[in-house]
Amino acid sequence: QYSFKEVFGTLVVQKQLFDVVAKPLVEDLIRGKNGLLFTYGVTGSGKTHTMTGSPGDGGLLPRCLAMIFNSIGPFQAKRFVFKLDDKNGVDVQSEVEALLERQKREALPVPKTPSGKRQLDPEFADMINVQDHCRVEDVDEDNVYGVFVSYIEIYNNYIYDLLEEAPFESIKPKWNSCNTPVRNGDFVPPQSKILREDQNHNMYVTGCTEVEVKSTEEAFEVFWRGQKKRRIANTQLNRESSRSHSVFIIKLAQAPLDADGDNVLQEKEQITLSQLSLVDLAGSERTNRTKAEGSRLREAGNINQSLMTLRTCIEVLRENQLYGTNKMVPYRDSKLTHLFKNYFDGEGKVRMIVCVNPKAEDYEESLQVMRFAEMTQEVEVARPVDRPLCGLTPGRRFRNQAFREELSRKLELRGGPIGAEPEEQSAAELFFQSFPPLPSCELLDINDDQTLPKLIEALEQRHKMRQMLAEEFAKNVLAFKTMLQEFDSSVASKENYIQGKLAEKEKTITGQRTELERLEKKIKTLEYKIEILEKTATIYEEDKRNLQQELESKSQKLQRQASDKKRLEARLQGMVAETSLKWEKECERRVAAKQLEMQNKLWVKDEKLKQLKAIVTEPRAERPERPSREREREKPLPRSVSPSPAPSAPAAPLRPRRSRSAGERWVDHRPPGHVPTETLLQPRVPRAITVGAPSEKALARCDRYLLTHQELASDGEIQTKLIKGDVFKTRGGGQAVQFTDIETLKQESPTGRKRRSSPPDPDPAGDTADSEWTDVETRCSVAVEMRAGSALGPGYQHHAQPK
Repeated sequence: QYSFKEVFGTLVVQKQLFDVVAKPLVEDLIRGKNGLLFTYGVTGSGKTHTMTGSPGDGGLLPRCLAMIFNSIGPFQAKRFVFKLDDKNGVDVQSEVEALLERQKREALPVPKTPSGKRQLDPEFADMINVQDHCRVEDVDEDNVYGVFVSYIEIYNNYIYDLLEEAPFESIKPKWNSCNTPVRNGDFVPPQSKILREDQNHNMYVTGCTEVEVKSTEEAFEVFWRGQKKRRIANTQLNRESSRSHSVFIIKLAQAPLDADGDNVLQEKEQITLSQLSLVDLAGSERTNRTKAEGSRLREAGNINQSLMTLRTCIEVLRENQLYGTNKMVPYRDSKLTHLFKNYFDGEGKVRMIVCVNPKAEDYEESLQVMRFAEMTQEVEVARPVDRPLCGLTPGRRFRNQAFREELSRKLELRGGPIGAEPEEQSAAELFFQSFPPLPSCELLDINDDQTLPKLIEALEQRHKMRQMLAEEFAKNVLAFKTMLQEFDSSVASKENYIQGKLAEKEKTITGQRTELERLEKKIKTLEYKIEILEKTATIYEEDKRNLQQELESKSQKLQRQASDKKRLEARLQGMVAETSLKWEKECERRVAAKQLEMQNKLWVKDEKLKQLKAIVTEPRAERPERPSREREREKPLPRSVSPSPAPSAPAAPLRPRRSRSAGERWVDHRPPGHVPTETLLQPRVPRAITVGAPSEKALARCDRYLLTHQELASDGEIQTKLIKGDVFKTRGGGQAVQFTDIETLKQESPTGRKRRSSPPDPDPAGDTADSEWTDVETRCSVAVEMRAGSALGPGYQHHAQPK
C-alpha cells in the first residue's frame, strides 16, 4: 500500500486532472512564481497522453496554455516589447523600438511567427478546442504580459533544441546509393546545447530558440512543430515509445505600466520573469522485456541512468532533511537533474504525476515507481519570498482609459476631437477630404465681388452635405436603436426562458437534494445495521475459531490414542506370535522326545517278549553256538537304528587328544534346550566347567572349548554333534575360540534281528558260558568312535569289532 496526495482512477477526465494538479501551477506562474510539472512512470503507462491529450480532449499542456491566454489576453504587450537576451534575462523596449523590430523581422526572408488567425492544422485542432474557458482571478491589470515558449529534449544525456530550423530532418542525414552519408553542405546535423548558470544561479539552456506567442493556437502550433521532431521508436512494450525526456518551457514576462497607465515602465529591475516547465519523462524499461538491441539498448540505458540519478538526488535531499546532514546532491550526474536543480533547491513548486499501468507484467516496475513517488512526498524545500511591489498607484490603466474616453466624448460635443490618436486623425482627414474644397479666402481688392460669393456657395454646399450626413446619421442612430431594442427584447425573452429553465432545474435539484437526504438517512441506517451485523459476525467468528481449536485438539487427542492403540496391538500381536512360536517349538520338541522315549520303551518290551518267547518255545538242548571272531569279522554287521536303552550301562569317556597336556581344562557348553538321549555312550569331559552360555570369565580359565549341538536327522532320530575348539588370548585382552574338529553321535533303529545258529557239535564245556550271549549283547558290543585328524573327514563312523 502506498499513500499519495490524490489518486485518479482510469475513467477520470483531463479537466479534473488539470484542476487538481496543473491549475495551481498556472496561477503561481501569473503571480510571478516558477513551477515544474513532470509525468513519471513505466513505459507505456500514458505519460505522453496525460501531457498532450487526444483529439477532442486536450491534455495538461494545451489547457495550461488556454488558461494563461484567457487570463492575460486583454493585457498582453505588443510583439517585441519584451526581448529575451542570451543570459536568461529579459529587456523591455518602447513601442517605437518594438515597431521598428517588427518591421525589421518582416523584411527578413525567414519564416514568420505563426499567426493565430490562419487555418489550424487538423492534427491538433481538436486538442486545443477547450470549452471551459478557465482563467485566473485577480490578475494584475496594471501590468503588461509577454509569453515565450521553447521546446527541448534530453536524448542520451545530450540536450537538443526541437524548434531549431534545419534544412533536412535533424535526426538522420540523407544517404546515397553507396549507403554512405551525402557529403555536402546542405545537411546540418543537430548540435547539442550547453547548460549555463545565470547571475541569479538559475540553470538555462544556451542558444535555445524561444518564440514569442500571442494565443493558444499559436503556442500549440509551435509545440506541435517540435513534437514531430521528437525521437520515438517502436518497442515490444510500446508502439510509439518516447526515447528522450521532453521539456516544454513557458516563460511569462510582466512589467508594470508607468504612472499615466499608457506605456510600459522602462525599468529592467521591475520586470518579473516566471517559468513553468512541463516535462514528459521517458519511461523506465527492462531490456529483457523490450528486447532492445543496438541504439534502442543504448537509449534505454541512458533513460534508466537519468531516472536513477533523479531518484538518488531525491533520496539525498530526504536524508539531509531527516537527519540534518549536508551531503552533496549529485545534480551534475545527469542533464535532467542539472537543468532543474533550482526547483529542488526551493526556487519553485514541483508536482509529479505518477502514471501506472494496471497490467500484471508491469507489477515489479510499478512497485518501484510508486515506492519512489511516495518517498518524494516527504521532501520539503524552502519557497522564495514574494517580489516587492513597484510602488505605483494600482488601477491606473482603467482610470487612464476612462479619462481618455471622457475627454474624447467632450471634445466631440464641442466640435470634434482635438489631439486624437494618429489613426483617428487620419480618419477625420479622410472624412473632411470628401467635402468640396474651400476657395481662396484672401481679399486683395475692396471691389472683389467673386471671392465671397464663391465662399458662401462652398459653405452652403458643405452645410447641405452636413445636413445630409446628419440625417443619415439620425437614420442610422434610429436603426441602431431599433436593433438595440430588438436585441434587448430577444435578450429579455432569453432571460425569461433561462429563468424558467433555472426554476425547473432548481426544482429538480431540490427534489434530488430531498432524495439525497433520504438516501443518506437510509445509508446511515444500513451502516448501523451493517455495524451490528459485523459485530455479530465477529462474535460468531470468535466462537467458531474457539470451537475449531477445541475440535482440533480433541481430534489430535483421538489420533494419538488411536496411534497408541495400534502400536499396542502391534506389540501384543508380536508378543503373541513370538510366544506361540516358542510354545509350538517347545511342544514339538517335547512331543518328539516323548515319542522317542515311548518308541524305545516299546522296542525294549518287544525285545523282551521276543526273547521270552524264544526261550519258552525253543528246546533246551539246542543252544546257539557262539560264533568265532574270524566268522564274525567276515560277516557284515547290521547298523542299529538306535542303541538299546540301558540306563545302568556305564558311559564311554571322551578321550582327549594326546598332543595336549593332561592338565588342560575344558569349557563344556550345553545350551538350555539340551535333550538327554539316554544312550549307552555319553560324552564325558574331565576337568570341565559346564555352562549354559559362554562367558569371558569361563573362557579365561580354560584352554579348550566343547559345544554340544543337537538336531533332528532325516530319519527322525536325534543327532548329537560335539564341536571342539582351542581358546586363544587376543591382543585386546579378550579370548577367541578357533574350532578344530567335530564328532557326531547318532543312534539308528535296527532293520532286523538275527539269532545265531548253534554249531553241529556244541562244546559242552562252553555251553553254559555261551548261552548267555544274545543279539542284545552283540548289538551293544558295537561302539562309535571318531578319530581327530582322520583323512576320512569329520563325522566318519568307525565300527568296532564284536566281542
